[in-house]
Amino acid sequence: MNESDFMIINPSVGIKGKVVVPGDKSVSHRVAMLSGLASGESVIEGFLTAEDCLNTLKAVESMGAIVSRNGDFVRVKGTGGKFKSPGGMLDMGNSGTGMRLMAGLLAGQDFVSEMTGDESLRSRPMNRIKDPLEKMGARVELLGTRGCAPVRIYGGKLRAIEYKSPVASAQVKSCVLLAGLFAEGITTVIEPKATRDHTEKVLQGVGIKVECNGLFVSIQGAGQAGHRFDGRKWVVPGDFSSAAFWLVAAAISEGSCVTVENVGLNPRRTALLDVLRRMGAEVLINPDTSSIDDWEPIGTITVKGRGLKGTEIGGDEIPNLIDELPVAAVAGAMAEGKTVIRDAAELRVKESDRIATMAKALISLGVKVEERPDGMIVYGKSIVKGGAIIDSRGDHRIAMASAMLSLFADAPVRINNIACIKTSYPTFWEHLKQLAGANG
Repeated sequence: MNESDFMIINPSVGIKGKVVVPGDKSVSHRVAMLSGLASGESVIEGFLTAEDCLNTLKAVESMGAIVSRNGDFVRVKGTGGKFKSPGGMLDMGNSGTGMRLMAGLLAGQDFVSEMTGDESLRSRPMNRIKDPLEKMGARVELLGTRGCAPVRIYGGKLRAIEYKSPVASAQVKSCVLLAGLFAEGITTVIEPKATRDHTEKVLQGVGIKVECNGLFVSIQGAGQAGHRFDGRKWVVPGDFSSAAFWLVAAAISEGSCVTVENVGLNPRRTALLDVLRRMGAEVLINPDTSSIDDWEPIGTITVKGRGLKGTEIGGDEIPNLIDELPVAAVAGAMAEGKTVIRDAAELRVKESDRIATMAKALISLGVKVEERPDGMIVYGKSIVKGGAIIDSRGDHRIAMASAMLSLFADAPVRINNIACIKTSYPTFWEHLKQLAGANG
């Protein structure tokens, strides 16, 4: 570990103020990819300038798009419907979203492509996209161990399929739909539970018709030529998953109040707000109705801290707060009673095994936790003791969730392996100091 790859979190008396979080990570990936395929120029405002999304921009640039960037303002001149062979391996960094979605697009191209990523990404399962893409006619080789990256894709002529996904995964659904752009006929994905719909919204935003009927999502393919669509202006909302850390930190501290402005309010992303309400937090939402272009709803969220009570988190709400579950566990640690997280086995195959890693972090701070195969039970109002050392295992969400709980310890806490935070929230530490007066 680099000597500077840690932070000391000092206890705080509360968390207060207003903040604007960086652009939505999931949306930034998708608009970068479609802008790369568009005819003409696209303008992206609020693009997330974190490592993961910048790697996606580099990938579309290496396949023929022309990219210029000034901070979070990006211009992309697209390739007009088809990518060009990159002539080398695409490095997708830490992003499972980037790799799995790009695989769908690459399956429809008439060249051989390869993708890799960092150690964490190379440990994440890719058989879940290999299966549907090969059913559509592509050939996918997983060059890593145990069905993991690097990935080699022999693209070309695809056929439409009806695919019943065995996992509730927006990444798998999106991969198949994006491949479906280049297939002959109508491609349909059947989900076991409703997942994030950013891909559907982005496709509709460029005029491609997507049929959504309950758990069935369908798209009409255009064959090898692909759909033709013009570039456009995109305004990326603030990332709700980034906002979640401040919202929870406010909720668990009586007298605290945090307002997050210009944040995404997509209902497939905000299930955490329902959880916080069940636990007793005061949650206020003010949608922004001034924008004519409402492809992704934006607004302001304010959370005021009150005494929380434990709750049960599971079932159909899990896909819509999967990334927020580590920080939801932090809320459970500060609540009265126990909080049960279940039906979340998907956490085992994220950037780390988030069930095991988060449970270990909580236990190191004195919180009583029972780890389960598909989640955990967190017993609240444990003594949150300082002086601990937490290892994030290179997982950005574990690092940030641990920082939130550490604010309420009785002594400073050291969090190791924090460089990973740059993959999604490069201004996190700046915002922590702004809202909590924290220092490292």
